Amino acid sequence: MGLLKVSASPHIRHEDTTRVLMSDVILAMIPLLIWGAYVFGLRVLTITAVSIVSCVVFEALFNLILKKKIPVGDLSAVVSGMLLAFNLPATIPLWIPVIGAFFAMVVVKGLFGGLGKNFMNPVLAARAFLFGSWPSHMTTYSAPLERLSAFGKIDAVSSATTLTELKNGALPSEDIFDLFIGNMAGCIGEVSAMLILAGGIYLLVRKVITWQIPVAFIATVALLTFAFAPDGVSNLSFMMAELFSGGVMLGAVFMATDYVTSPVTAKGRLIYGIGCGALTVFIRFFGGYPEGVSFAILIMNLFVWYLDRATKPRKFGGIRNAKA
Repeated sequence: MGLLKVSASPHIRHEDTTRVLMSDVILAMIPLLIWGAYVFGLRVLTITAVSIVSCVVFEALFNLILKKKIPVGDLSAVVSGMLLAFNLPATIPLWIPVIGAFFAMVVVKGLFGGLGKNFMNPVLAARAFLFGSWPSHMTTYSAPLERLSAFGKIDAVSSATTLTELKNGALPSEDIFDLFIGNMAGCIGEVSAMLILAGGIYLLVRKVITWQIPVAFIATVALLTFAFAPDGVSNLSFMMAELFSGGVMLGAVFMATDYVTSPVTAKGRLIYGIGCGALTVFIRFFGGYPEGVSFAILIMNLFVWYLDRATKPRKFGGIRNAKA
């Protein structure tokens, strides 16, 4: 006879499983993959395939070695593989997503207990590791519509991005509409704010994510960049360019909302989102690197336990203990 599982009430049953939730996230990201392939070429599909396969294989091998159940069926490794690819430029050598997948799935996720137990976002931790190890590869971008072949040699590249121009206190050469739809240089999955927002709306409707983190994140970046735009630059144009450039939208919708590394309380999520947005702007304005989304989210990951503890609701019918 099997052992009974005993836990505190109330008990809520729901038909959604990890596989169902991850399937929704994958569906929300497919338009980003298609757009990335359109803008940067078929190499995007190659990088994404290598990243997904590497994440799945490393997670399976790690659990096989430890004689644990192999959780490939929950699709979490597939989501991690897609997000890792989305955080890489289309010019990246194919061996880099393999190393990134190992770092994400084994070092950050596996060694800390697997799904639900990692203390920081595995994909962003892998991106930070890759950036620190191979910064030249991580900051060499393909110009839009160069359409790199799936396995061909990379010749024409552009290292300039809109964030570089914004860092120098000037508006980017692209107009706001191009920035919004994603006709610019950048990482594979972060260029189209329009499709990211569409995916976010889908996830909100499906109740995969809640509104607090993305709204607080984006609103904080918008407010601070509008208030502290450089002299001689339109505040509104500077704010819009900051929002639609780099990883703000991708980070707010798909990265910061990770269940494991974000707060469980509504108030905690708001504080978390504000912190992510404020740190992003601070790093962009005062850091040596024009982007700050990944590092901002990773820093806030470290405060999630404290936010949950500080914002946990009072037990129903409970009272505060009087001080002696």
